[in-house]
Amino acid sequence: MLKYWLWLTELPGLTNQTRLALLRHFPTPEDVYYADPEEVLLTEGITRAQAALVKNKDLSAADRILAECQRLDLRILTLQDAAYPGRLKNIYDPPCLLYVRGRLPVFDEEAALAVVGTRDCTPYGIACAEKLGYGLTRGGAVVVTGLARGIDAAATRGALRSGGVTAAVVGNGLDVPYPPESRYLYEDVAAAGVLLSEYPPGAEPAAWHFPVRNRILSGLCIGTVVVEAPERSGALITAGTATEQGRDVFAVPGPIDAPTSVGCNELIRDGGGIVTDARDILNFYAERFPGKLRPEEARHRPQVLGYQARQKEEAKPVPPSVSLSRNDLSLTDDQIALLRALPAEEPMLVDDLVELTDLPIRRVLSALTVLEIEHLIEQHSGKRYTRAVTLTE
Repeated sequence: MLKYWLWLTELPGLTNQTRLALLRHFPTPEDVYYADPEEVLLTEGITRAQAALVKNKDLSAADRILAECQRLDLRILTLQDAAYPGRLKNIYDPPCLLYVRGRLPVFDEEAALAVVGTRDCTPYGIACAEKLGYGLTRGGAVVVTGLARGIDAAATRGALRSGGVTAAVVGNGLDVPYPPESRYLYEDVAAAGVLLSEYPPGAEPAAWHFPVRNRILSGLCIGTVVVEAPERSGALITAGTATEQGRDVFAVPGPIDAPTSVGCNELIRDGGGIVTDARDILNFYAERFPGKLRPEEARHRPQVLGYQARQKEEAKPVPPSVSLSRNDLSLTDDQIALLRALPAEEPMLVDDLVELTDLPIRRVLSALTVLEIEHLIEQHSGKRYTRAVTLTE
């Protein structure tokens, strides 16, 4: 039963390695719960102090988490479930369980790639991350990020724009978006793919959660791509974990005098794959995933302005025109409906847009994210929006 899995994972003082050792010795967590103390001591590597912790039979935390998961529509995936990814199960320290929101892809059959980088990124890094996120998912890969601000968020936005599958592994409860400004990205990822965490609902984003989270991020993937990373960076920790797990590591080169590119340039110097375009990675794995990857699709460029072009665009005093009949930007029906509904002057709330367009809120949030990336709309305080272009038929 799930409550015994939750009891085991929430027992104060136990390390994940001790939990895994108990699960190797006993068939199920329920057997651990009802085991005789002397039998617990027979677990390989366990100490008397660790075995004493198992005497705590309080199930109240487990019951509370089960109720919260039901309320929030979260699934719990345990190490013994058939859907638990084999890639992750085979790492040194797999999580005993994962909390899941959204649709879980069959990771073992997918070219899943982690895209990571520094939070304190440059406009160059943002443009590269968006471009890679878009190209990889358009070419059939699954982009996995940690949803941190900076490179992670940019790669996620690019992946969402392509309409492909994206996933995120976070270091907090799935109901506690972090950073707070990414809460709409949480909604979009849950609608287009899956959110994962080993931390229960309500868990705050403690600093030590994120290095621990990185083993899951790289463990789900066949490779990790570092976009921008200074000399000391959490992204380099993820790259190191990927190497330990026998996974490939790639890096985007940067200027030799740029502090944010020191880590990437060193990874390339030490043998990491160099990446300047999504096709570099897609071609590398094309034979391994026949029928899955479409490198030629990544040739289509996203309607995302590079950082220099973006600066020029922002300097234009006259809003650009968008022809809905020609639809040169390949807008979806949802995006067109929102552009028609949004005023150019008075900012409008998301709830009002849902009512006007008669679209589900998840689709509205997803479309707004894309439109904002393409600079077709502008976000104001209080999550209100205006149209930033002139519409022509």
